[in-house]
Amino acid sequence: MSDRSTLARTLNSLDGRGYAGYKQLRGAHDLSADDLDADDLAGVRLVVDHVQVDPYAPPSLMRVQVDRRTAALPEDLLEDARGRTAVADFLTRRIAEAVKRLSPTQPGDGSIGIGRPGQQVIERTSVVIGEHDVEARLHVALPASGRRIRGRAAARLLTETLPRIVESTLRHEALEAEALREHVALHRDQQQLRHQLAEVGLVAFVGDGAVLPRRSGDSDLPLAASDAVPFRSPESLRVSFTLPSGRQVTGMGIPEGITVIIGGGYHGKSTLLRAIERGVHPHLGGDGREWVVTRPDTVAIRAEDGRAVTGVDISPFIGALPSGTDTRRFSTTNASGSTSQAAALVEAVEAQADALLIDEDTSATNFMIRDDRMRRLIPAEQEPITPFVDRIRPLHAERGVSTILVAGGSGAFFDVADHVIALDSYVPRDVTDQARALADPGAGAAEDAVFAPTAPRVPAPDSPRGGREPGTGGRGGRPKPARARGRAVVQQGKQDIDLSAVSQLVDPLQTSALAHALDRASELADGRRSVAEIVEELIRRMDADGLDALSPHGGHPGAMARPRRHEFHAALNRHRGLRLV
Repeated sequence: MSDRSTLARTLNSLDGRGYAGYKQLRGAHDLSADDLDADDLAGVRLVVDHVQVDPYAPPSLMRVQVDRRTAALPEDLLEDARGRTAVADFLTRRIAEAVKRLSPTQPGDGSIGIGRPGQQVIERTSVVIGEHDVEARLHVALPASGRRIRGRAAARLLTETLPRIVESTLRHEALEAEALREHVALHRDQQQLRHQLAEVGLVAFVGDGAVLPRRSGDSDLPLAASDAVPFRSPESLRVSFTLPSGRQVTGMGIPEGITVIIGGGYHGKSTLLRAIERGVHPHLGGDGREWVVTRPDTVAIRAEDGRAVTGVDISPFIGALPSGTDTRRFSTTNASGSTSQAAALVEAVEAQADALLIDEDTSATNFMIRDDRMRRLIPAEQEPITPFVDRIRPLHAERGVSTILVAGGSGAFFDVADHVIALDSYVPRDVTDQARALADPGAGAAEDAVFAPTAPRVPAPDSPRGGREPGTGGRGGRPKPARARGRAVVQQGKQDIDLSAVSQLVDPLQTSALAHALDRASELADGRRSVAEIVEELIRRMDADGLDALSPHGGHPGAMARPRRHEFHAALNRHRGLRLV
């Protein structure tokens, strides 16, 4: 392993050579200071796993490893998985800030990156806290002039700039100790509250004082406090929790069962539902939604015209079709609004959802309701669709699946609601009694079971990838790895998997993890494992070995963030190459 001085000399000697000369950097280098009195940096290694093939290729992949003794992070912050996730997130954010502050600004001088997390605190590959060291995974664009190496600039980048970044971010004495401790305490408190919700019969909790609106439709940052109406719970729904840090939070508890959110247009119905939807993830302090906490197996569903559906039993909602298609094993490459929403609901339940979030604005009307006039004009025997309003109570009674639903144009769900919350200028009121006075007392009566157990869906061997497609293979006929294109699309072979309707996917790096997961799922598909069993095996591997388990590479696994079980199911279920035995 070369030391820092040797690495600098090597880089200087490469100045002016062809870009392929950077391949000499592969391997480990000791970045500890040659003169420890100079910057007191000891026990630091740089590992170069992959060197980009030319200046226009994706950046090189490198890891910085700092001995736990050098990092000196407080052990009480690292004693559980929640603490390690929060510490890693804090360090990632500090490294991103240091990179922005210290990196070169001139074109061609190269750059260092780690990615900047959003408002959620979730498991990532960017920083990993191991038994012996703290490891930061970086992507580094090595300096170049055209296709020639700028060796002196590279030496400054890797032996001067990078050590300064490490010194200011990966040693506890250089960090804001109280800010780190509060970051961890907040994360632990949020996760403990999320764990407690099921124990007390709640689906979600919205804390008093929460700021739910965002700055704009394309921003996840909070609206300025001066422009926002802080959330305030109705007294009838107010609950309180005492958390591990000793803090107490109060706010609105949304009980299990069926909750309908109503109100005039632009009064905050969808804003509240959106916050609950994002509440499956912990949030940063100062986000405004720190205390909007939702059970982790809550899934938002909507209509998705044109999506693929493969072998899904939508018969509880869609019966005998005029074409004679069997809806107990329904497949299509171009689903309608109603069939896509029915499939999304059934798939969510298959993925162990215990609560659904539905907004009337993004739903298929004929899936949701069927009014009395239409029922009189079109007899039931001529209508294959049984609307959700007729199935929402059996879904809860038979499967234990709650629903939180926004309704602005119809009171049909009053008949089946357990609770009704009205939003008036962003202020919630419990109007359950008033809604019940308007409800049909005979609606929602008990009926025969409709959600019978269904047979597991078993992918065919090597599905969904299906082996090499012409024009997509790599060397030796091996298919190219799947890759993410932003937050909403995964490309595998010639197939694009559209995830734009999977609204609880909050970070493009989660989509990168799903891309790797689809490749691993294809390897696991053997004609015997079901979709659910394949996903559970992927989760088991991640629980044991972290997100690195999804990557085909040793060393730096690539930049990823962890999705939930439900997003793994969503990606598989929307793949047009999914084939079942």
